[in-house]
Amino acid sequence: MKRLVFVFAFFVGFTGTEVISGNPDSLVIGNFFSEALTHPVAYHNLGFLCNNFQGRLCGTLQAEKAVAWVYRMLKEMNPDTVYLQPLTVKRWERGEKEVARVKSSAVGKQVLNICALGSSIGTGSKGIEAEVVEVAGFEQLDDLGREGISGKIVFFNRCANPTWFYTFNAYAEVVALRARGALYAAKYGAIGVIVRSATLSHDDYPHTGIQHYADSVIRIPAVAVSTNGADSLSAWLKVDHRLRLFIRTTCMELSETGSFNVIAEIKGTVHPEKIIAFGGHIDAWDLGQGAHDDGAGVVQTMEVLRLFKQLQIKPANTLRLVVFMDEEYAQRGATAYASAVGIKNESHIAAIESDRGGFTPQGFSIDATDKQVDLIRRWQPLLEPYGYWSFAKGGSGVDIGPLKKYGFPLIALVTDSQRYFDYQHAGSDTFDKISPRELQLGSAGIASLVYLIDKYSNLLAP
Repeated sequence: MKRLVFVFAFFVGFTGTEVISGNPDSLVIGNFFSEALTHPVAYHNLGFLCNNFQGRLCGTLQAEKAVAWVYRMLKEMNPDTVYLQPLTVKRWERGEKEVARVKSSAVGKQVLNICALGSSIGTGSKGIEAEVVEVAGFEQLDDLGREGISGKIVFFNRCANPTWFYTFNAYAEVVALRARGALYAAKYGAIGVIVRSATLSHDDYPHTGIQHYADSVIRIPAVAVSTNGADSLSAWLKVDHRLRLFIRTTCMELSETGSFNVIAEIKGTVHPEKIIAFGGHIDAWDLGQGAHDDGAGVVQTMEVLRLFKQLQIKPANTLRLVVFMDEEYAQRGATAYASAVGIKNESHIAAIESDRGGFTPQGFSIDATDKQVDLIRRWQPLLEPYGYWSFAKGGSGVDIGPLKKYGFPLIALVTDSQRYFDYQHAGSDTFDKISPRELQLGSAGIASLVYLIDKYSNLLAP
């Protein structure tokens, strides 16, 4: 009891709020969680999104249908404003099911589960076939040089480090091989690359994701192989270091096309010109349903508007939901939004992104000044009863990242990361992997933070 009294007194002292009985902020936050956990609207919305708009990579018909659905759902919520922000996106098509076969007299004919990496060129209808050279990183390519690599398929096989507790750190150590492997190997004359999936899980799902070319370097096909497949290929190479690998993909980049961010607002009653933005990205890779990445973030932030409307809370500042397009491929939606903020000279108080899966929320990562971080941290006791224990200075998100130049706090919802990379960019990222309770806890937490930022916005001024 003494601890609760201390927390209460500390927060009242910080805000300057005069309280006669009970903490009014605690009561509002409790109502957010009660409504979200009693009525799992976000969970049902995510089910519809996943089951009806699978493969919604930017530029696809499924992506545009998803945009139309989000727009329609937001109109039904009856906020003050709903509109589409136009942008132009790149377009890439996977084509036919990818094929990878091992040819070896020592290990026989073996099949690998692969998928083309985003933006990769195809192999052509006849495929490619060559010996394989296995490396763990770019340094080994430098050591082998053109003599050891030219005419071969480079196999990047670096396991994600399981000793990291925060799995985003493990991912960060290996993702460069996916993103730049083809570019680097092509410099030494490789005809293709096959990259171990950037995940800690051991399964048969290959994980896709964007990879990058350069105009000055020849483009070669790039595919990912499942972690089980990578282990097998590595073992086979130890038996027969001259084995050959056949790969066939038919992916291609198409002409650019139009698309949209979807934006909805509840206007502020005191400072409508000041904005608190929040959102996630509607696009998703085509192998799965995009449940955790990032359908969860979309429905959670849509839910913020519903919670404010349902509880009849009228914000002092404008609340703006931004459903971003094209986070996965070229971040055109993020660029378009940030550019519009500058052109219109809009005043933002903060921006919040949910793009770390619909897992149990643990807190928020805050990209802001030390003073602003310390102020936001003082709200942590209000959310701690709901599992929000971490309010830390750190990064935010890909879609709100371009807003950093404007100098206001950027905040990311932080979830339990242990299973996120099991599913990210893989065929296993499906709605059945979502816990309704964990998802709704995230919705209520974001709504609570938006409420606190709105109420005490003057304290966050730079």
